[in-house]
Amino acid sequence: MKRREFSLTAASALAMGALSLPAVAQPREGKDYRKLAKPVATDAPAGKVEVIEFFWYSCGHCNAFEPTFAAWLKNAPKDLVVHRVPVAFNGSFVPQQKIYYALEGLGKTEEIHAKVFRAIHVDRLKLTKDDEIFDWMGKQGVDVAKFKEMYNSFTVSNQVRKATQIQDAYGVEGVPSMGVAGRYYTDGTMAGSMQNVLQVVDQLAAQARKGA
Repeated sequence: MKRREFSLTAASALAMGALSLPAVAQPREGKDYRKLAKPVATDAPAGKVEVIEFFWYSCGHCNAFEPTFAAWLKNAPKDLVVHRVPVAFNGSFVPQQKIYYALEGLGKTEEIHAKVFRAIHVDRLKLTKDDEIFDWMGKQGVDVAKFKEMYNSFTVSNQVRKATQIQDAYGVEGVPSMGVAGRYYTDGTMAGSMQNVLQVVDQLAAQARKGA
């Protein structure tokens, strides 16, 4: 889902696994990525490069990208610090932001994150209302009382607030999209496909290592 739509061709290619667009030889500023006018503070320690994936559980493009991103993440360079940041283009997105941060707080992200996408895009659940979310979590074997406590916690509220601040600082125009080193932003529309986005991210991370 974007404030402006991804091209149908790129989105369809991703969903079908037909990522046959040519590799990005050298990403071009203003075309394949945007350099932020004001750098964003990162959580990466010295010698590390922060990479952010901006996503929304109800976004079909994010659902299609998730397996590709997860595979990339497993093989990402050790000096990358990778975060997922759930976005909110309006208040209705907040419950799904809270889902992600509650799972993260309980150490359940790896176990449940992909299942949330499946529930929404395969099982056709909305997972936008608290009671529906709690009921579904219980069916996944999650301790509902602990999940509710985390979901409604001050910690998660702060994380949601921070996520929106990061989203705004990067000027996120839609999802899925990615930020690199607090300096660069790219998405499928700019790079041509989400597969190309990952190539752009790799190359921007290399630039960040050199201080470029």
